[in-house]
Amino acid sequence: MNQQGILVVVSGFSGAGKGTLMKELLKRYDNYALSVSATTRQPREGEKDGEDYFFVSREYFQQMIEDGRLVEYAQYVNHYYGTPRDYVEKKMAEGKDVILEIEIQGALKVKKRFPDALLIFVTPPSAGELRRRLVGRGTETIEVINARLRRAAEEASGMEAYDYLLINDEIDACVEQMHQLITLQHSKTCYHLDFLSRMREELYHLDDRQETIYKNHITILKGECNMLHPSYTDLINVVNSDIEPGEQPVVQSRYSIVIAASRRARQLIAGEDPMVAGAAGKKPLSIAIDELYHQKVKILPEEETTEEEEQNA
Repeated sequence: MNQQGILVVVSGFSGAGKGTLMKELLKRYDNYALSVSATTRQPREGEKDGEDYFFVSREYFQQMIEDGRLVEYAQYVNHYYGTPRDYVEKKMAEGKDVILEIEIQGALKVKKRFPDALLIFVTPPSAGELRRRLVGRGTETIEVINARLRRAAEEASGMEAYDYLLINDEIDACVEQMHQLITLQHSKTCYHLDFLSRMREELYHLDDRQETIYKNHITILKGECNMLHPSYTDLINVVNSDIEPGEQPVVQSRYSIVIAASRRARQLIAGEDPMVAGAAGKKPLSIAIDELYHQKVKILPEEETTEEEEQNA
């Protein structure tokens, strides 16, 4: 099975216990990595570059934005904060499940760029308990506490956008529940395309009458090797680029991209003209991928694959 790590986004009200939850999760399990943010503010006493934050200049941060090297970013009190894409993808490639602890708007941006990301919202069992925890800190004035509660009321309207709601009533149980949710996410089909491809190959190979179908499927599904530039993630982001925050993505898995590319490849084989430059000498599937990436062809949200279409793929 694929050992690639997954992306987990954790949000929640101030006072919900996210920090304690993350600390305990990392202490108990070694397969997690807490994302390190980049920021333009100066380091505080005791903070280390590359551990607490990546401390960068404002000019460098602006360049990261322009180059698309941030998963998400925001500005607070005249300073930028953002999640470096290179760091996240590097840790995921190492097999680590990367956890981003960010607010709701940032979480929706991440979901748009990484449709397979797991979103978890952490909350106390009641509003009264939330207030009790904030007061119990003993570090803030009643004005600040009330401001945090007002912010929580605003954030509550976005909880439905998350995949799971995690009620932090008892820390040990909550840590184990979060670990189970992330572990379960690894079983989603989108993370096991190699296995699916191999299973189809073996099944089609068992029946000699399916030899033609078998060869076509293998050509398409092994296209993963040919789709590194652009990557699956890049293609999914392009297809979903016109989707507004909160709307259902057009595609949510790599397999949808494979099926769409194979359909377009069949049209090219049948004689349709390529819609991108430089197509001469390229295979139909490579041309189809280029057309998807440059938005020359569209995937319809309602588009579904029938058994007959799969056999003709």
